[in-house]
Amino acid sequence: MKSLKELEQIKQKTLDAVNLRKERTGGTRVVVGMATCGIAAGARPVLLTFLEEVKNRKLGDVSISQTGCIGVCRLEPMVEITRPGEEKVTYVNMTAEKVKRIIAEHVVNGQVVTEYTIGAAE
Repeated sequence: MKSLKELEQIKQKTLDAVNLRKERTGGTRVVVGMATCGIAAGARPVLLTFLEEVKNRKLGDVSISQTGCIGVCRLEPMVEITRPGEEKVTYVNMTAEKVKRIIAEHVVNGQVVTEYTIGAAE
């Protein structure tokens, strides 16, 4: 670091990243299961891809958080998406590539990607 201005820029960049994961009211809420079972199944790249896609698309009304076990370890990584006025949707066996499609179709356009949901897996 060479200046106070540079330090301020680093601070702002860090705060922007943290704000994506902050709890908010309203907007779309994405919750990634990050218990041991989820992490072992690949939840970390799923979480990171959600954060990256939301940031790249500048989706200010989307919050991303993590939770412990969602409940069906054999279907991990699991993600729950809640949009205002709609029922919660649970996606299973998630991958980074599936995240990109879910962001484009469900989060942005409101169309559930049915073949990735827990109902289709069962």
